[in-house]
Amino acid sequence: MKPIVAAVDMGYGHLRAARPVARALGVAVTLADRAPTADPDERKVWDRVRGAYEWTSRASQIPVLGRPFRWVLDAATDIPHLHPHRDLSASTQGVSALERLVRRGLGRGLVARMRETGEPLVATFYSPAIAADAAGLGNVWCIITDSDINRVWAPREAARTGIRYLVPSPRAGRRLRSYGVPENRITFTGFPLPHELVGGAELPFLRRNLAARLVRLDPLGTFRRDHREELASFLGPLPAEEEGRAPTLTFAVGGAGAQAAMAAAFLPGMRRAIEEGKLRLVLVAGVRPQVEARFRESIRDAGLEGALGQGLELLRADSLDDYFDRFDEALARTDALWTKPSELSFYAALGLPLVFAPPVGVHERYNRRWVRESGAGVVQRDPSAAWQWFSDWMEDGTLAGAAWSGFVRLPKHGLQRILAEVAP
Repeated sequence: MKPIVAAVDMGYGHLRAARPVARALGVAVTLADRAPTADPDERKVWDRVRGAYEWTSRASQIPVLGRPFRWVLDAATDIPHLHPHRDLSASTQGVSALERLVRRGLGRGLVARMRETGEPLVATFYSPAIAADAAGLGNVWCIITDSDINRVWAPREAARTGIRYLVPSPRAGRRLRSYGVPENRITFTGFPLPHELVGGAELPFLRRNLAARLVRLDPLGTFRRDHREELASFLGPLPAEEEGRAPTLTFAVGGAGAQAAMAAAFLPGMRRAIEEGKLRLVLVAGVRPQVEARFRESIRDAGLEGALGQGLELLRADSLDDYFDRFDEALARTDALWTKPSELSFYAALGLPLVFAPPVGVHERYNRRWVRESGAGVVQRDPSAAWQWFSDWMEDGTLAGAAWSGFVRLPKHGLQRILAEVAP
């Protein structure tokens, strides 16, 4: 029996992880917090939680005035230091709060379906997995979507859990063990990257995109001269037709649109490079009309309305499915991704250098550190001078080197490994 692949509409990260798995299994993604799975009373609870999180995320990005909201968000997402290694299995306020919500019916729609059909569960958010586990249901997998995680991802009695965790990083596995989850319940897989950007075990799509990207990111040939033997061994001849083509920078805000205002700071400084064909820019608004409106206002203020469709692209969709399809298509031709260190941190494994905007929450700080320690990402500088530091990083090979480090060092076969666990 094919499993339910369940996610929660709490930012794009959990949906982004569920989609490749569901597609490979030939099932639809089940939203545990939406009809028909969740009844009206359960949906009200989810709506309150989601509304509070998204509002706090956006408010935390307000200069100066947002500082108290950053404290609130950091407290809610806090992750204690892992070292020195010690027992971190004691319950927390978050664990207790989730227990109360489950007792009041959070996840009951999904649990009822599993009891009726006997379907296994693959969840990309902790609450559906913990609700099913609390109900005594077996065949429950939980895909972790950050490189390090809060205690709330494991139930209070973690040593007795039946959940099987699929982790994207070794650190996430160590963290679960410190929370009391048994070793045999943890499998390192990597993050489930889209098949459309990987292409299977031999990575044909990834290699093709990376080969073209390295040429565009290395206009002076700095990186390619220093690493020509490795590049030839892994990628073969690089496409000469990409020489001289403008690089594409994609700026993606999170699902809550927390950093959309940043475009007003960097667009004026990029205007000349875009108009002269030295840079192509994609602004990703997701599915939120208000984020698109914010971007359009910044585009107008920067005098770049005439560049839309001519070096400047605005990506917004009416549905999540359409958005994810269009986003993946844009990433195939993207040369650097500028984003906060969300679940998109794992996309550095595609050979896609990441430029990190400020993190929103403690878990994103750990994601940023994980990528930077692998050499696959850099932290943004002053947004008003973005074209200057971006072009400098191209000329000295920094971005090409980050692309190569991500490809070599980070896990790329997460989807295949997850499928081997949940559908052997």
